[in-house]
Amino acid sequence: MDAGERPAALPADLDGVRRALLEWYAEAHRAYPWRETDDPYAILVCEVMSQQTQLDRVVEPWTAFLERWPTVEALAEATRADVVGFWSGHRLGYNRRARYLHEAARYVVEELDGTFPETVEDLQALQGVGPYTATAVASFAFGAPAAVVDTNVKRVLYRAFDVPDDEGAFRATAAALVPADASRAWNEGLMELGGTVCETVPRCDEPPCPWRDRCAAYAGADFTAPDVPTQPRFDGSRRQFRGRVVRTLDAHDELPLDALGSRIRVDYVPDGEHGRMWLRDLLDDLADDGLVAVAERDGTTVARLAR
Repeated sequence: MDAGERPAALPADLDGVRRALLEWYAEAHRAYPWRETDDPYAILVCEVMSQQTQLDRVVEPWTAFLERWPTVEALAEATRADVVGFWSGHRLGYNRRARYLHEAARYVVEELDGTFPETVEDLQALQGVGPYTATAVASFAFGAPAAVVDTNVKRVLYRAFDVPDDEGAFRATAAALVPADASRAWNEGLMELGGTVCETVPRCDEPPCPWRDRCAAYAGADFTAPDVPTQPRFDGSRRQFRGRVVRTLDAHDELPLDALGSRIRVDYVPDGEHGRMWLRDLLDDLADDGLVAVAERDGTTVARLAR
């Protein structure tokens, strides 16, 4: 590790952090066909296709590509024109990726006797395969204990564990977090968390984030990130937040305003635009409807469901 690549402070309950993400991923991940294979060729095709492309848009061309060229040998035997034509016809963008993929297949077949390299270093010998793609293939196909770091991963690490916006810190922290015996599930889970929950505008409660109670951003109501330079507004109707208040209070006997506010919206700040005054106005509406009771308890304003 370079002197400048030091991990941020790791969570004290590292085993619990790992277990929470792996259990969440097992239950909540999106189903994609490349997640059901450990074939390095099929995984490489997916990684090349999905660069700067939403995963949902990759399913059809990935399936069609593998139906046409099911093995690395089949792709190596194809003409460059056919591969580029397929790429262009499916609007995958950047036709040089098709050329690189075809050249990588020829290298594996002609120089490596059809055997894919397994390490991050050796995979980077393939045309067009950089550190990110090499790490993804090594982890997803061969279970290498390597950390895959993309924009989604950086956003999660920055928010959850207060990792500074520094490439070395991101790499070092991600490497320290990855469990050696569950590299693939961990890396896919971390990217899935950033792609479905800890998005630019985070969805901490819908569906539940497995790290919400451990997250520095959630605790401090600051959801900036390297790719989110200003605090995102939470988009939701007043009716939606009324429902959240009722559901949250239904799970508790009563809650102080700040405890309630931080549970119903991710950008709750006591003195902010959506703080105590906003919440009290919402509670007054619910009280007028006979749904909520607001009272003073030992100098603190608390709310509970009306019984």
